[in-house]
Amino acid sequence: MATHLVWLRNDLRITDNKALHAACSDPDAVVLAVFIATPGQWRRHNMASRQAAFIHANLLQVQQALAERGIELIAHQCHDFAQSVTWLSAFCLQRQITTLFYNRQYEINELQRDTQLEQALAGQVTCCSFDDSLLLPPGTVQTGNGEMYKVFTPFRRAFLQRLVENDIKSLPAPRSRGSAVAYSAAEAFDYPLAEVSEAYPAGEEAALRRLRTFCREQVQDYAKKRDLPAIAGTSNLSPYLAIGVLSPRQCFNRLQVECPDVLETPESGAFCWLNELVWREFYRHLMVAFPALCKHRPFIDWTDNVCWNSNDEALQAWKDGKTGYPIVDAAMRQLNETGWMHNRLRMITASFLVKDLLLDWRAGEHYFMSQLLDGDLAANNGGWQWAASTGTDAAPYFRIFNPTTQGERFDPQGTFIRKWLPELADIPEQYIHQPHLWAEKQRRALNYPLPIVDHKQARQDTLAAFEAAKQRGT
Repeated sequence: MATHLVWLRNDLRITDNKALHAACSDPDAVVLAVFIATPGQWRRHNMASRQAAFIHANLLQVQQALAERGIELIAHQCHDFAQSVTWLSAFCLQRQITTLFYNRQYEINELQRDTQLEQALAGQVTCCSFDDSLLLPPGTVQTGNGEMYKVFTPFRRAFLQRLVENDIKSLPAPRSRGSAVAYSAAEAFDYPLAEVSEAYPAGEEAALRRLRTFCREQVQDYAKKRDLPAIAGTSNLSPYLAIGVLSPRQCFNRLQVECPDVLETPESGAFCWLNELVWREFYRHLMVAFPALCKHRPFIDWTDNVCWNSNDEALQAWKDGKTGYPIVDAAMRQLNETGWMHNRLRMITASFLVKDLLLDWRAGEHYFMSQLLDGDLAANNGGWQWAASTGTDAAPYFRIFNPTTQGERFDPQGTFIRKWLPELADIPEQYIHQPHLWAEKQRRALNYPLPIVDHKQARQDTLAAFEAAKQRGT
């Protein structure tokens, strides 16, 4: 009798899981599942404690759902990927696994791990891998010359054309394979586990409810509201997508159910949200085409010549939300307290670190990963390189966000700022973005820092630093 093993990684769901579906396609096979935590590897990649806790909470949900269908999920812990290969190859032989099923991951370390495991099992266990975490596999959307697109807009055009040509239906959850099996709940990982906000309940049922509600009731206003951090204008699905509690196919298919003309209405809120899903694909496709991005190398080579400032105090002030720029500080405090940050604010805070403080974008990239509940290497790296003007499709280096006018534009009444900076609660609306002007007029002291940098001067310094780096690189 065949014994199939499903190796779960960043695909913690039972619905629309290609590897799980394939493993269960033989009704006579015995099906097992395994999840291997690798806390040593997570530490090297700055995984947030909240995300580790979120993974554990969702793992418990998957473990229970599979057990109810007669599939045992064994949770194990190894220090790193190297140890996981050794343990899993031994486990496969011990349990007489005939076929191993898993969904592909595309980062360098993960690809190396999977190659090593396949080599260890060669001739003994058949390995079947699947493209599951993207709408279209990397390498399938290319220019006429067979190269990866380096600019988003033509990539999106080609991507959407290929999308409608492919079958991307969602797969059902596996049927019961007999009576339920007993299981031992996965123990907590040997990793710091921080509390996850109640705003993000674990489990794919909760994620699917949120997806359906968003597509039915909110997506129409997405284009108008997505940049306003004081209101709930975004989907808040990114934590679930990051660890695979939701698949991008489920997102796209639900969007089409609620908004069947989404592809024909590029000005709609639905298309605007689809555009964000395509950005997610773009950054992952790029990471496969240009694996140096996994090593935190800039996409534009000459930007490695920028002479970054070395200022630990400024970096700490940015991390703590004490820069003296209210929209920046409110955003960073939201991140520190919740593990999530509104996308517009990710751009503003990243621009401030790189373009106002002239600090290396990689310091910000690492810090975000250490805090984000939705931490994802490709998306985080892509976003930071866009803001830093070091990446593909990056904002030109001379495009520099003004943190004060950004606050005035996207939080005009200061509602978001007051929520996260209670020390500014009493500042009148017209001064909320420059509170020290009000304090000076009122002859009052504020328990809030003065701006740590003059934006106008910082802009000139940054332009000069980038121009000098470009001259050295040409």
